[in-house]
Amino acid sequence: MQIKRGIAVSPGVVTGEVVVLGTEDFRIPQRFVSIDAVETELGRFRSTLDAVWEEIEENERLAREQLGDQFGAIFGAHLQMARDPKLIAEIESLISEKSLSPEYASSRVLRRFARDLQNLGNQYHAERAVDIFDLEKRILRHLLGERREELLHLRAPVIVLAHNLTPSETAGLDREFVMGFATEVGGHTSHTAILAGALEIPAVVGLGHFLSDVSGGEMVIIDGNHGEVILEPDDETLAKYRDLEERVHSVTERLASLKTLPAETIDGESITLLGNIEFPEEAEVCRERGAKGIGLYRTEFLYLERNQIPSEEDHYEAYRKVIAAAPDHPVTIRTLDVGADKVPETIGELAPDVVNPQLGLRSVRLSLHNIPLFKTQLRAILRAAVDGDVRVMFPLVSNLMELRQARMILGDVIDDLEEQQVPFRRDVQVGIMVEVPAAVMLAEEFAQEVDFFSIGTNDLIQYTLAVDRADPSVANLYRSGDPSILRLIRNVVSAAAKHDVAVTVCGQMSSDPVFISLLIGMGIRQFSSTPHAIPEIKEVIRNLTIESAEQIAAHALTLDLARDVENYLRGELHRICPDLVL
Repeated sequence: MQIKRGIAVSPGVVTGEVVVLGTEDFRIPQRFVSIDAVETELGRFRSTLDAVWEEIEENERLAREQLGDQFGAIFGAHLQMARDPKLIAEIESLISEKSLSPEYASSRVLRRFARDLQNLGNQYHAERAVDIFDLEKRILRHLLGERREELLHLRAPVIVLAHNLTPSETAGLDREFVMGFATEVGGHTSHTAILAGALEIPAVVGLGHFLSDVSGGEMVIIDGNHGEVILEPDDETLAKYRDLEERVHSVTERLASLKTLPAETIDGESITLLGNIEFPEEAEVCRERGAKGIGLYRTEFLYLERNQIPSEEDHYEAYRKVIAAAPDHPVTIRTLDVGADKVPETIGELAPDVVNPQLGLRSVRLSLHNIPLFKTQLRAILRAAVDGDVRVMFPLVSNLMELRQARMILGDVIDDLEEQQVPFRRDVQVGIMVEVPAAVMLAEEFAQEVDFFSIGTNDLIQYTLAVDRADPSVANLYRSGDPSILRLIRNVVSAAAKHDVAVTVCGQMSSDPVFISLLIGMGIRQFSSTPHAIPEIKEVIRNLTIESAEQIAAHALTLDLARDVENYLRGELHRICPDLVL
């Protein structure tokens, strides 16, 4: 038995037989064609392009219908790339002037484009190179008549293992037969990872080389909760995970009945449950699972899904969709929260190169560096706020000057809209993400200038413990239960209480049932969670009293090792809600 650890991108646990897909390097039969065949080969290439465009358009249509506009836009970007006149001209030039075969010319040009992206030295562009490889595969399939039959003709449930899955392959996975997948490469922000989460297929990526250790038909376990893949599990491990699968299915069905019940403790304390979303279409999923609004709308995909900066109308329409799906409930819109390493070229041109993306020009710093970009988003937020209870939240604020500059720009936008007589809402609440230790140290000062705090535990843990949460080699050091993290949260809650400022937890801790009793005991009364976690969080709340939560928190704060804190909290969860301890 081998246990491989990677990056969890879509939760769930599945066991089953595998289909192993290789890197699928197509064998190109010839590099050159005879001079008198050039026109024929050009015609074959152009016919192939027509077929590829039609195929991508169909994928775009299906993705929009089944997943929503934001997902369809992934293929819209692919189509734009496939129709790039410069790219097509370069391939045709190699065919007509150098007598290269269409297969070889296409592969040569597209792989050079991909290498150029990979060599730009940042994660966003490296992951976009995967989209170019996807286009190369499409073209070669049509030219050579080869397809991945393994994915097209599945007739029994399987787990898919691959070096990588392209976005189009991921979107086309048949959920009736594909129980989960794992890949050697990939990261949190890849289109493949985003689509896996939307499809709710358990998935782990970034596992490193492992395909040579697996044969088709072998038994494999994918743990999408913890980022683990278990190859050839022994009988005991297999039995344990199969039992876990059954328990998860049974508990999921039971928790669905909680949808209409209040998120209220045994002694009558009301807790607000909100949802975290990336795409407008997810707002409806949150509502169906019992959320009372959106506590974190990540707006990054509006920027990352296309090759051009989103217009004010693009923002406005996306925000209105979310507001319409959460009527009479708050919708908190976080302004652009990416680093210069992840922005598309259209924005990247406005930002200088950075040595360390995590410590460089990112989040609110990037917005303050590109004020026209920032104003466009703020205008759309204020306009959309006419239709609902919209709040605006600034990410990664580390000092008071950043907050004051952001509020000043917001004031300028209000003046502009007023002068132009554009309908908007003036009294939107303004808050900040508390996700760096500096913001915690200044929490009392911030509390005098904002309407709410939202504690982003993912970055707070990363910056406090100096651990990259996406790096498997130091994953054991990334601990939500570290005593330093608990003390930081306690300090934020205390500062907020002095100035009557609401506090929400919206990071990974808010989606983990293990930490809910602790956080409630520390004074948290609002959680913003991933859609799939909302029913579990409600289950914990409804089996707690405030007194018992405070006792749990008091004891946890006396412990001085993350391991001891987490073991204690896991034991308390088992006592309160044994079904949720996996």
